[in-house]
Amino acid sequence: MGSLSESECEVNNRKPYGLRFFEWMRKKPLSYKAHQAIVLLVTFLAYANYHASRKTTSIIKSALDPLSPDVGLKLNLWRTSRSSTPVEKTNQWSLSSGGWAPFDAPEGTSLLGELDLAFLGIYAGGMYFSGQLGDRTDLRIFLTLGMLGTGLFTLLFGLGYWANIHIFSYYLIVQMLAGLFQSTGWPSVVAVVGNWFGKSKRGLIMGIWNAHTSVGNISGSLVASALLSYGWGWSMAVPGLIIAFSGLVVFLFLPVNPESVGIDKVGDDFSCPKKAGEGITEPLLKSESEIEKAVGFMEAWRIPGVAPFAFCLFFAKLVAYTFLYWLPFYISHTVIDGKYLSSTTAGNLSTLFDIGGVVGGILAGHISDRLGARAITAASFMYCAIPALYCYRNYGHVSITMNVALMFITGMFVNGPYALITTAVSADLGTHSSLQGSSRALATVTAIIDGTGSVGAAIGPLLTGYLSAKSWSSVFVMLMVSALIAGLFLTRLVIAEVTAKIEESASRGRITSQSPVLEV
Repeated sequence: MGSLSESECEVNNRKPYGLRFFEWMRKKPLSYKAHQAIVLLVTFLAYANYHASRKTTSIIKSALDPLSPDVGLKLNLWRTSRSSTPVEKTNQWSLSSGGWAPFDAPEGTSLLGELDLAFLGIYAGGMYFSGQLGDRTDLRIFLTLGMLGTGLFTLLFGLGYWANIHIFSYYLIVQMLAGLFQSTGWPSVVAVVGNWFGKSKRGLIMGIWNAHTSVGNISGSLVASALLSYGWGWSMAVPGLIIAFSGLVVFLFLPVNPESVGIDKVGDDFSCPKKAGEGITEPLLKSESEIEKAVGFMEAWRIPGVAPFAFCLFFAKLVAYTFLYWLPFYISHTVIDGKYLSSTTAGNLSTLFDIGGVVGGILAGHISDRLGARAITAASFMYCAIPALYCYRNYGHVSITMNVALMFITGMFVNGPYALITTAVSADLGTHSSLQGSSRALATVTAIIDGTGSVGAAIGPLLTGYLSAKSWSSVFVMLMVSALIAGLFLTRLVIAEVTAKIEESASRGRITSQSPVLEV
């Protein structure tokens, strides 16, 4: 009996404190579905806050550098259209908000671009290391530390406002460290969700769950914009405090896997929580040779499908992040229905791209579940994104309604495969049959795929800055070519899935033809 109570205590000690409190209040263990709901809710909240804190720097740019090319171009456009009111408003706003040194200098826009590039570069590189660490540590602790660190450096960036800091290197170092801590988020949350949900419904569930990206972008924009009038420091400090608080929620409530709360995995499903001592057939402490070994970095690259999907995401994320960073700017500088839209209106309209992305992520996940073919689904969406991008560029100026409709469709096809690859595909490959039952590759595989994609995310906006100075048509050509290359990287996997479907159909046909016919 002693060993039974020890086992029960061991499982209970591994449970997050918040779950222990819930079970103490209810006087009985939480069900498996309740644990799943908690996992989805807590990880959704966590990564939405990662994106919300990441979005803040794009909002405060107008306060740091009010005389950016964005404003200058608007002045030229408004003067061309002989509308004096916007010019007066812009001049008045610029005079009342003189910017923030060193970003208010002529090279201020370039400095802001360097901050973005430094953040995304460190984020992409850090992703590879975060995956390796995530598979070797307690993901609940690892994610908590990542969120606290993200909150700290987001807050320190805002502290420059109150401390009157005008040294560029300060903001550069803070952004680089923020990018490093941000890289802990995605591998961790995907690994945790992958631990709790079987492959059969993973695409649909993760497609819905992936809406946290858009929710975070939208909420981050709204919070930072609302606080901007009180001083740009508040637009950084408050989101920093929010994600730090969310990190504490993760620490208190997130169960990393079913085993950590006393639930055994059986195939693709899980049994109910055990009663004290029930079904205990192995020692509580395993020897080093019995402990499941985490998969190495190069070994994870060799898992079938990892490399094609990683390089596909490189180009898919290049397209998606170009829209994330440049879409409001593009809308405000494009004549739509014979007029230019304000920055506020352009920003509001751009959220429809994210909404389309939510729909696309859910559709891609559901379709891939029904077909049992992730590569076919992802490649089809990427190929459909090409005519969507062409139509948006060439017909989006006709009217607001046309622009909104085409933007929504473009967001659906661009973000659909991006969401599918970074969620369900990563989780599938992290539990690939070649791993022989090992589940210690989820974070590493997720980091490899999304880390490679994040390199593309850094390059896309950078190239757009140069190409847009010449022609926006060049930017859209780059995006369409990138979408094509993304689809082509999956060609071998698509052929394999199509072949498997044909063989499956032929096998069913043979079974049907060989079935005995009952005579009446």
